[in-house]
Amino acid sequence: MLSLFRHKRQKPPPPPTVSVAEGYLPIESAHSLLAAEHRRQLLDRIWQYTALSHAQFTQLYLNPIHRYAEQVQQLPASETHHHAYLGGMLDHGLELVACSLKLRQSYLLPTGAAPEDQAAQTDAWSAGIAYGALLHDIGKIAVDLLVERQDGRVWHPWQGALDQPYRFRYLKGRDYHLHGAAAGLLYTQILDRPILDWLSGFPSLWACLLYVLAGQYERAGVLGELVIQADRVSTAQNIGGNPSKALQAPIHSLQYHLISGLRHLVQHELKLNQPGAAAWLTQDALWLVSKTVTDKLRAHLLAQSVEGIPSTNIAVFDELQSHGLVESTPEGKAIWTALVAQGNWQQSFTFLRIQPTLIWGSEERPEAFSGTVSVTVDDDSTDNPTSIAAPETVSAGSRPSSSPRVPMGTEDTNYLGTLLDMLELDGPETSDLPLEKPPAAPPFPSGDPGQAFLNWIREGIQSHKLIINDSKAKVHTVSGHVFLVTPGIFQRYAQEFPRISMGADHEGDEWRWVQKQFERLKNHKKRDNGLNIWLCQVEGPRKKAKLKGYLLENSALFFEAGSIPADNPFLKLEK
Repeated sequence: MLSLFRHKRQKPPPPPTVSVAEGYLPIESAHSLLAAEHRRQLLDRIWQYTALSHAQFTQLYLNPIHRYAEQVQQLPASETHHHAYLGGMLDHGLELVACSLKLRQSYLLPTGAAPEDQAAQTDAWSAGIAYGALLHDIGKIAVDLLVERQDGRVWHPWQGALDQPYRFRYLKGRDYHLHGAAAGLLYTQILDRPILDWLSGFPSLWACLLYVLAGQYERAGVLGELVIQADRVSTAQNIGGNPSKALQAPIHSLQYHLISGLRHLVQHELKLNQPGAAAWLTQDALWLVSKTVTDKLRAHLLAQSVEGIPSTNIAVFDELQSHGLVESTPEGKAIWTALVAQGNWQQSFTFLRIQPTLIWGSEERPEAFSGTVSVTVDDDSTDNPTSIAAPETVSAGSRPSSSPRVPMGTEDTNYLGTLLDMLELDGPETSDLPLEKPPAAPPFPSGDPGQAFLNWIREGIQSHKLIINDSKAKVHTVSGHVFLVTPGIFQRYAQEFPRISMGADHEGDEWRWVQKQFERLKNHKKRDNGLNIWLCQVEGPRKKAKLKGYLLENSALFFEAGSIPADNPFLKLEK
């Protein structure tokens, strides 16, 4: 897909007219803030998920994102946890929008509504989910931080965007639950009146979005769940976890039972934050004494007659780590060694470190431990102590030493690649719909069914609904020809036109019927042995695979003369 921003790249902003004193950060325009390569890639991916025209995407997504960027500037998303670096709030917001729209592809919303109503509300629900994701943490800049202008005045975000160089520090003793309610102070600065007027016309969506913006996720239904899941993906990826496997797990998989068992133990059996306890909760992590907790976890799951429980603690550690349920040390180990201290008492333990959201989600957590948990200096896993007592300030020009990851887009280039891999397009996308008039359900294609299928591909390519040569795309160019991935391209067509089932012999065979109608046209090239299906070798930076598909020599079926894209460099046709 042609980048939305490459052909309209903004010129570098002029130097600030205000002299920036040492220790202060300059004000940047939204164009400047979003010009970073990793952010442009995320914006491109968001546009692909929406399948909107440029004008519609600008109105519904790009304008609010620009206002969000101007508001958060280079503020971090947290002090010492995820995205704890300059610009972290903006990165986290963009990642959440992309993640939530990716997850939204698996849902027909509103749940239980008639298909024609779901189709009519497609764009509204996608936008509402994206807004909830973008704004879910914005309250932090109102209640967690003290931001000071260069002239010495305190800046409050409800006053409007910053207008002069600034510096910031985190407030000592702040209420960690308050930022969820503080979004109500700010979201009208990001979402303009036409957008709010439009969303308010969909009562069930409107209620869910308002609950999310008020921090009441338990009342926000699917919308709230999608925002929470997207937040976990972005957070876990930034701090080095493996959230993709957690999202892909079946509901009754071993991973599901491990999570359920840990929640039961922590909430009902384990002592917390006291001598003799097996768990300590800090502001950033839950520390579980490895042997005690794992012994209890295995015993609990065996008592529940859960099958496939590993026979040793080491195997349980591996399971927890492979699913991203525990945080790995910088050396890639599951076990941390840390010293717990409170007053005159202190003791060293080996720990599993997990995110508190895994246990409590959006529920109220117990009070954090008042002592300290410090990773021991002689442990290979880390060099930096992790203190429970939050530092008083974070200088504007520095990054907290205990922040677990390097900022995305600087040293850690693999971070974005891994995240974008998880956000690959693999499901039906929404139609190119106007804001003012939501559509009816897509009509069943008339005329010759095979030709209707080819017309759908051509129109999808031209409108950007079908992506070419992208990871998991269903259409590629190989050796100067068009390669249609099977069965993916036919399955997507059948999903978009559910009424096509009238042509299939059995439910679930719709895509096979479409495939037969396509073959009947004889537009595809056969192999020397007379078979229809060709193989392509896929070699990317992180994986190797094979794709099966049809090869079409006549590119004019889909492209204007001379406009066929260059071959996908990661695909090689097997002869």
